[in-house]
Amino acid sequence: MPISLDNASAGRTRLSFLASFSEKYTLLLLNTAGAMVLARLLTPADVGLYAIGAVLAGLVQVVRDFGVGAYLVQEKQIDRAKLRAALGMSMLVGWLLAALVFAAGPLAAWFYREPRLQTVVQLLAVNFVLLPFSALALPCLRRQLRFAAIFAINLSQTVAQLMCGVWLAWLGFGYLSLVWGALAGAAAGVLASLCCRPAQLPWLPGWRGIGAIWRFGSVATGGTVIDEAGVAAPDLVIGKLIGVAEVGIFGKAMGVINVFNQLVTAAVSPVIFPLYAARARQGADMRAAYLTTASYVTALAWPFFGFVALLAPAIVRALYGDQWDAATPLIRVICIGAALYSVFGMARYLLVAMGEVGAQARLDATAVPLRIAAVLLAAPFGLLWVAWAVVAGAVFRSWLTYRALHRLCGVRWQPLLVAVRKSAAIALVCLAGPALAALTVDVTWLQLPAAAASCAVLWLLAIVLVRHELADECRNAGRKVLAWRH
Repeated sequence: MPISLDNASAGRTRLSFLASFSEKYTLLLLNTAGAMVLARLLTPADVGLYAIGAVLAGLVQVVRDFGVGAYLVQEKQIDRAKLRAALGMSMLVGWLLAALVFAAGPLAAWFYREPRLQTVVQLLAVNFVLLPFSALALPCLRRQLRFAAIFAINLSQTVAQLMCGVWLAWLGFGYLSLVWGALAGAAAGVLASLCCRPAQLPWLPGWRGIGAIWRFGSVATGGTVIDEAGVAAPDLVIGKLIGVAEVGIFGKAMGVINVFNQLVTAAVSPVIFPLYAARARQGADMRAAYLTTASYVTALAWPFFGFVALLAPAIVRALYGDQWDAATPLIRVICIGAALYSVFGMARYLLVAMGEVGAQARLDATAVPLRIAAVLLAAPFGLLWVAWAVVAGAVFRSWLTYRALHRLCGVRWQPLLVAVRKSAAIALVCLAGPALAALTVDVTWLQLPAAAASCAVLWLLAIVLVRHELADECRNAGRKVLAWRH
């Protein structure tokens, strides 16, 4: 008998987005507060050393999932045999990778000529032993759109990681405070997932049906590993060709850019992926679904990246302090590529939901080598050139993604431009104030909240003036808040 994991409905969709956004915003506030404290307790070299180890472990961690999460979300029927096979695959891959990462510690230390890196990598290998225990819970909760439970799991992980990391940094443990914080967070996340896991999930692994997971995972993981390699390339190349401290500076720049991923992409994607998958199973119009998504995302992304680019000096000072000022010009450059790619940021979830994992893997395999080559060529000339190389990679990937969307679901330039034209108007309106301030005076970090508030007010005014669909969503949210208060 199939196990019913599909409980989505139109009414629950809005609640799912609410829970997902609440989760990401709460975690963003916690992580931002933690980063502000840690940036003042640790040096760029401390942060850069941990970043290299975390990136190396992160490359392997992509393989650890081996597409199990995506398989469980997009599979039409899930029975106990498939769940046991998924658990078996997670344990097999995860524990093999734990041994591989542990053994790779000395090699990483030799390659970067940094003996401390061995300790970082080998300690992070423990994560791969723990993570298979939550391998089924999170994707099944996501398939059920039970984002309140996912919120509890991720909140437990984040709080444990930050408390441990900040406490040890205060005691003077340096880069090791970040490592032990990551391990504490992983352990807390596993314990929370065991408490929240759906009752029908098996405790023991199985092997019947593992071939289907292997076939799906080998294609999905191949593309994801390639994509992750492209994301990791700047840190790894900078660490080798420029220096460990520069890795920390580049990481802080990317940290500011990635706030949008935490604010929007990371909140939307866990909900939009199962919704895309449900529409694909029903044979619905995927082109229209994607155009709507692009309209919503760019209405948020373009004002965000414009604001960050204009007021980057004040943002860096507020978040990290003046020892990180070198990140400011990098942020302004990378915002260009991030704003462009926001039009295509949800395409990965659409293609995988449609069963086109092979197309997504081919896209990754084409885009990532050029990104890595560009970074390698740029690194000898300094961090600013690396930032422009990242932008070039984003432009090329955007073009490839459009071609895939055009071929597989009929997305064309004209309807896409129509879908995002209101977003451009919104950005022009709400960025007028910050642009004037940036051109006439040096905005200090103390003035930053006022600038952000004025931009938010102008954004609300703009979505009403251009009659963007988000205005209706804001009105609905306002009515619900008023109803709850009464």
